[in-house]
Amino acid sequence: MLANILVALVAVIHIYILVLEMFLWETKTGRKAFKLSVDFARETRVLAANQGLYNGFLAAGLLWGLWLGENGVSVTLFFLICVLIAGIFGAMTASRKILYVQALPALIALLALLLR
Repeated sequence: MLANILVALVAVIHIYILVLEMFLWETKTGRKAFKLSVDFARETRVLAANQGLYNGFLAAGLLWGLWLGENGVSVTLFFLICVLIAGIFGAMTASRKILYVQALPALIALLALLLR
């Protein structure tokens, strides 16, 4: 039960990231979340929307794994590992904050799933 709650939380985080990157990128909320200037947000909105879509696919994969129940554990593991790797890469290349917002929750959910 705890593992499922943590996986769902990671999925919700990624749905929120999708919304920020696809729909709120140029708004005050989106610019504040990513510390962007108005000009930079405008210039990179298409790239951000693409990133948001990928985050949506990660969330969809996690929710799919949960929906499959016991038959979806391998699917859930795969997508949690993808989130963890993306979070580590993002922390190394873009912002250390990604390590805590994306990678750490994925790691905790992964450990909970493996230890259940």
